[in-house]
Amino acid sequence: MIRSGVVGSGEPLRGPGARVPVVSASGYGSCMAARTKTAKDRPSYRCTECGWQTAKWLGRCPECQAWGTIEEYGAPAVRTTAPGRVTTSAVPIAQVDGRQATARSTGVPELDRVLGGGLVPGAVVLVAGEPGVGKSTLLLDVAAKSAGAEHPTLYITGEESASQVRLRADRINALDDHLYLAAETDLSAVLGHLDAVKPSLLVLDSVQTVASPEIDGAPGGMAQVREVAGALIRASKERGMSTLLVGHVTKDGAIAGPRLLEHLVDVVLHFEGDRHARLRLVRGVKNRYGATDEVGCFELHDEGITGLADPSGLFLTRRAEPVPGTCLTVTLEGRRPLVAEVQALTVDSQIPSPRRTTSGLETSRVSMMLAVLEQRGRISALGKRDIYSATVGGVKLSEPAADLAVALALASAASDTPLPKNLVAIGEVGLAGEVRRVTGVQRRLAEAHRLGFTHALVPGDPGKIPPGMKVLEVADIGDALRVLPRSRRREAPREDEDRR
Repeated sequence: MIRSGVVGSGEPLRGPGARVPVVSASGYGSCMAARTKTAKDRPSYRCTECGWQTAKWLGRCPECQAWGTIEEYGAPAVRTTAPGRVTTSAVPIAQVDGRQATARSTGVPELDRVLGGGLVPGAVVLVAGEPGVGKSTLLLDVAAKSAGAEHPTLYITGEESASQVRLRADRINALDDHLYLAAETDLSAVLGHLDAVKPSLLVLDSVQTVASPEIDGAPGGMAQVREVAGALIRASKERGMSTLLVGHVTKDGAIAGPRLLEHLVDVVLHFEGDRHARLRLVRGVKNRYGATDEVGCFELHDEGITGLADPSGLFLTRRAEPVPGTCLTVTLEGRRPLVAEVQALTVDSQIPSPRRTTSGLETSRVSMMLAVLEQRGRISALGKRDIYSATVGGVKLSEPAADLAVALALASAASDTPLPKNLVAIGEVGLAGEVRRVTGVQRRLAEAHRLGFTHALVPGDPGKIPPGMKVLEVADIGDALRVLPRSRRREAPREDEDRR
């Protein structure tokens, strides 16, 4: 018979009849507290993008699907911050001097338009774009035009040597005695140049090539980009120095690095453009000092990059006589109206599945217009033909206001009938064939009238019409197709008529 141990004796249990060891309440609590403290002191890992936590390191965050954002961190100690001395006392907002934030022109009017008047002292601007789009060329031109005796400019290059930048400066005529150039990839050296030159404008090309020796990791990593950007932002605010940072983009077109970089800077600009076209667009994505719907237009050529105050000429083809398959529209890039030309071509298909090729237009929008023309416009010549549609000058039309121009260009190409001369078409086309209203009709008509166009197709209630311009209000696609001359219309018969 086995006897139970005596509780509370503290002797070890050796065999039958041995006593059971018992830990006192105070001893048990001490042991669990020690185990809990040890578990808290263990390092854990956290995603720097979304804050997701885990006990082990991972290459990819399961929460936000970001790569390389899991970093180790220890258990934070509970601390309290006592009130300290204030640097500047709070004053009524009406007594704050706003003249310190007055923008200074960059010397490039198109860039000033996007920035909201120019560069504000202490502002940090991030300029991002694809490789070869012209970021370095534009910023070197800005640096040379902004430099002066009272406003020295410092250009730091981390991707090229100083001699390579000098060759580009000779080509675009960007030489100035008050423009200083240095090739550095060390953050401490960049800060040293700031103390030596004391510039009013700093251009860093690019933020992904500069690294801090106090931070582990390769240049361009998450930690390095945050440290470099944070140090330059602090220096800009303390010195009242404007800063232009060049940022890389990923293959998806997003700005490379942590999203925190976009939150820290004051202005984010996207440099867009097809490398096979001359047109370049600078679009404001974030701007603490102005509107974000402004767009600057530039032309890239062998002598550099120049602003285009009137870029509509790049998107038009002037002809003595109208050509079938062409229609003009007015698109809005930010607040700026631009007259663009849509071209369409239809040919007999040699394959069972006809081709549908687009350039500068959304394929889905063109397919919708084809379906509307066949079902609502009673044009069946498009279903079994190869169709090619494009824009002129490399402009991309993505807003629905270009639907009516696309539909008329396709109908004109199918019937081999040109549209009337000096005609622009503005409006969104629905699946029921109705022509819907769009924003900024008056600004679009004013731009078309300024360029010499005398006729326009618009949805109902267009508002104030420029004097001397004839505007035809259309309710559906059927009304719009009546502008095609019937005498020359050469439509293919419908399938139900062929069966007869």
